[in-house]
Amino acid sequence: MRIDIVTIFPEYLAPLELSLIGTARRNGLIDLAVHDLREFTHDRHRTVDDTPVGGGAGMVMRPQPWAEALSHVAGLAPGRPRLIVPTPSGRPFTQAFARELAGESWLALACGRYEGIDERLFSYAAADLGLDVVPVSLGDFVVNGGEVAALAIVEAVARLLPGVVGNAESLVEESHEGGLLEYPVYTKPARWVPAAPAASGGAAYEVPAVLLSGNHAAIARWRDEQRAERTVARRPDLLAGTALVGGLADLEGREATAADLPELIVLTRACWVPEAREMETVDFPPMTDGPVEHARALREWTIWVWRSGGRLVASGRGRRDPDDPSVWQVGRLMVAPDLAGRGIGRAVLAFVESLAPADVTSYWINTGRRSLRNQRIYKKAGYRLAPWESAVHPETVDLIKPRRLVRSCEWFEG
Repeated sequence: MRIDIVTIFPEYLAPLELSLIGTARRNGLIDLAVHDLREFTHDRHRTVDDTPVGGGAGMVMRPQPWAEALSHVAGLAPGRPRLIVPTPSGRPFTQAFARELAGESWLALACGRYEGIDERLFSYAAADLGLDVVPVSLGDFVVNGGEVAALAIVEAVARLLPGVVGNAESLVEESHEGGLLEYPVYTKPARWVPAAPAASGGAAYEVPAVLLSGNHAAIARWRDEQRAERTVARRPDLLAGTALVGGLADLEGREATAADLPELIVLTRACWVPEAREMETVDFPPMTDGPVEHARALREWTIWVWRSGGRLVASGRGRRDPDDPSVWQVGRLMVAPDLAGRGIGRAVLAFVESLAPADVTSYWINTGRRSLRNQRIYKKAGYRLAPWESAVHPETVDLIKPRRLVRSCEWFEG
C-alpha cells in the first residue's frame, strides 16, 4: 500500500518510523511519504492560512497551496489515491472502515489545521483531480490538527495489511471485530501476588480457571460471554447494530444422528444458495448431496447439530485429513439464513476446531473461489489462503490456519 500525508508539521508524523509500522516501511510493505504543505507556497513567509470570509474566529487554510500539494501527490504514481480528510464533521472512523481502507492500494491524508481547509479545495480535488474525498472523524471531540487522526488512521489501517502484524490471529478477536469489544486477556503466572503491598494486604489475583482447563470449547464459550458482557457494560451503544446471542449457549447442541439427515439436507441447500448464485451453478456437492452422501458423511466426519425450539438451525463438522493426520478438516459450517449475523457461525467454527485431537497442528477449510464474503470471514478467524491449488474442486480454494495450543495449568504456573 502507498500512503501520502500532507501536513505543515512533518515532524509530527515521526512516530510512523517506530514499532510495527516502521518495520513495515523498512520491509517494503508500506510505501509512506510525508509532504510539507509549505513547500507549495510562493511567498517568503510560506503562508498557508488567511482570515475567514464572512468573519469569525481563527484562520482558514488557503486552497491554493493545498491544490498544488494534492496535484503533486496525485502525480506520484499511476491511478488516483483515496483522499482522507480528518475533520470533526466527517464520517466516523470504525474498525469496519479501517478494513475497508486496508483494501485500497493508495491513500492520501490531508492534515488540516486552524479552523480547517477552504471547502472549495475538496470540490477541486474531486472535480479536477478525480479524487474520492472522504472526510473522517475519530470521534465527537476537537483537537488542534489532523496529524493526530492521521497517526491513528495509518496505524489502524496498516496493521491490517498482510505481513505487518506477525501473528495474524491476534487481529481476529480484537475489540470491535464482529461488533463487540475484546474479551479479557491474561498471561503467566496463573496466580499473581503483587510485589508491593497494597490495601488488599497482599491478596493473590487468579487467572480464570476455565482458561487453564485445556477445554477449547469451554474457553471459546467463556470468551464469547465475556465479549458480550463487556460490551453491555462499557459500550451498550454498539449493540444497536449487533444481534447479540450467547454464541451457542442458547442452543441445544449434540452429535448428529441418522434422524437429523432430512433436516441437514434442507439446511445445507438453504445455506449454499448464495454460493450457487456466485458460481452460477447448482452442480456441486452441497447442493447435489442427498441421503446417501449425507449418510456417508455421518460415518466419515464428526458432525454436530444445534437446535432452537426443536428446529435445526446450525451445524458443522470436522475430521482428520485422511492423507495428513496432523491436519483437522473443518467443513459444512451452516447457520439458518434467518439467524445469520448473530455470531452463531463464529461459535460453530470455534467449536468444530475445539474437537481436534491434541496432536493436530493445523486446521483446513475449503470454500468457493468466488465466495469473497466467506473468505473474509475465515480470514478474520485467522485462516489464510493455502499456497496451492485446491484439490477439492477447481472452483474452490483451500484456507489453512496453524493451531494455537492452550497449555496445561502447570505450564502457566511454571
